[in-house]
Amino acid sequence: MSTAQDLQSLVTWDVIQSDHRPCVGCSACCGSVTAFICTVISLSISLSVYIFIYQYIYTAMDFPFDLNSLFPERISVLDHNLCAARKPHGRPEAQTQTATVIDELGKASAKAQKLPAPITSAAKLQANRHYLYLLKDRERNGGRGVAVGYLKVGYKKLFLLDQRGAHVETEPLCVLDFYVTESLQRHGYGLELFHFMLPHKKVEPEQMAYDRPSMKFLAFLEKHFELKHSVPQVNNFVVFEGFFRNRSAAQLRKAPPKKPEGEIKPYSLMEREAVREEQKALPWPFIRSTAVPQSPPLAASSPFSRSLSVGSSPSHTPHPQPHIPPHLADNCRTKRTSSLNRSQLGFH
Repeated sequence: MSTAQDLQSLVTWDVIQSDHRPCVGCSACCGSVTAFICTVISLSISLSVYIFIYQYIYTAMDFPFDLNSLFPERISVLDHNLCAARKPHGRPEAQTQTATVIDELGKASAKAQKLPAPITSAAKLQANRHYLYLLKDRERNGGRGVAVGYLKVGYKKLFLLDQRGAHVETEPLCVLDFYVTESLQRHGYGLELFHFMLPHKKVEPEQMAYDRPSMKFLAFLEKHFELKHSVPQVNNFVVFEGFFRNRSAAQLRKAPPKKPEGEIKPYSLMEREAVREEQKALPWPFIRSTAVPQSPPLAASSPFSRSLSVGSSPSHTPHPQPHIPPHLADNCRTKRTSSLNRSQLGFH
């Protein structure tokens, strides 16, 4: 029989048998008022035990299915596939049950952190390349196991500030969510999760970034890993001094500075409007026209009226052709014909 069943039978006996057990030293000696007070105290104690049992059952995270067959290891590593075993389960409901465990743990974590919505769920784990380390207790819940807590990590591209205030672009491994059920805290389960994750990811605690850590989480990091002095950041992530000291230059890349805002281009619309307004304010001799001068139209009977083409301009008057003697013109035609023949034969 489990501990919860033992407490349940104890409270049931205390409530049912209260009428059959005499109040020693009260009803016989002190009267009915004292007996009434003792009865109220007894009921209060019984109610407190009920509340303790409810909290124990609720926070222990037991489920109506067998967690030991779903998660064969004490600490299971889950990714976007939602499969903890090395070989996929043959049961079609295995993935659904895994999603149920993750969702319920995520809701409990959000409630403990007083968040408006869970930040950990099966759908979010499937949509991102994150890793969730889930810890269970095999012996509880009648041998079917209970979920104790989890640790979720993932890589994030961050723009951080180092000790000198310089912007640094990096992509470290980040702790995104960390939760152990309330009734099982301060039993070493959180430290067990960290000690499993660190060698698995080959990383040190000071080399990681922590997303919105609570005061309890910061106290945990200071107690077990001596992470005390954090470097102030402009985002929600917390990094410690060892983060920049123990990383190579390839992992830390200086972010490019922002381009200074230049002046307005001279041919922008605003500049054109300003020039027009300025020209309107000038007296007549100083007005500069920005329009392209138009050439006067040509009459239809003019010998120079023709369509515009490449190399021609309506504002230029064609020059008269010089007179070429007949014998020079024949020589030019002969040379031109011979050049055409060579180009047709392939000589260049």
